[in-house]
Amino acid sequence: MMTRAPYRSPRGPAAVAALLALAAVGCSEAAEAVDDAKDGARKAARQRSVFSLDVGDCYNPNGKAEGEAYLVEVVPCEEAHQGEVVGEFAVEGGPKHPGDEKIVGIADERCAAEAQRYAPDTWALPAGVGLSHYTPTRESWATGDLAVSCTYTVEKGTFKGSLNTAKSFEPDQLTFLKGSNAVYETLWAHQPVTDDVEGALKDYKAQAEAVAAALGTHVEDLGGIDGTEVGKLRATLTKAAGQWEKAANAPDADAFYLAYDQAFTLIDPGETVAARKELGLATTVPAEDAEVWAS
Repeated sequence: MMTRAPYRSPRGPAAVAALLALAAVGCSEAAEAVDDAKDGARKAARQRSVFSLDVGDCYNPNGKAEGEAYLVEVVPCEEAHQGEVVGEFAVEGGPKHPGDEKIVGIADERCAAEAQRYAPDTWALPAGVGLSHYTPTRESWATGDLAVSCTYTVEKGTFKGSLNTAKSFEPDQLTFLKGSNAVYETLWAHQPVTDDVEGALKDYKAQAEAVAAALGTHVEDLGGIDGTEVGKLRATLTKAAGQWEKAANAPDADAFYLAYDQAFTLIDPGETVAARKELGLATTVPAEDAEVWAS
């Protein structure tokens, strides 16, 4: 988040200019100009500092969704919009700004958890919606701004309605979603920055170890959920956990490749569709995930 921007009233010179313009045009043009003026006034009245965003606010960025932001247009969630605040937290720190890289790293991790609590089933999100955040700058940090606002946004287009669905799920559904989300979040959070497996074998083995642990927890929790398809998925993920463990303990790159190939295939999101259907959850694999496993 950036330096606080003062609220500017839509009244005054801008309104006067609009009225003067009306006198110089015909009736149809005047009606159109009035509508434009009304739209402009409504948008101006909805401007809010990014400092004042609250969880549950739906908004439209002023300009590009990425980069510096001072103000956003807060709108009713029933209207088309580009973003929704799904969580917030304060970064712990002293008087000195900890650096953009560190804050972004904290935000990436914490916002994933905040978003899961707000909208547990990521498969049910509108197409194109992705997780992002507003973070304090060095300048705003100096004024006491330690807050991070976690948001779901779309780069193109808009969506309607609130994404807040947390209260609509049953305990078994939440248990499933918590474990499933954790597996994939762990996979990508520990993804090495290079595709040179031989050169970064240690990092890839660390990723495998983390995924195996997440799968172990997920498998254990699935044991408390009734259902034929859930039972089948539990068996599949048990095998997957075993392969991730083999990859984590592989003595060399060749052994790692053999275990990793099977491990990755066994956690194909498509493998969870039947269990999701049995539990009454969304069953369409997100396009980006389908593309990854198809390749």
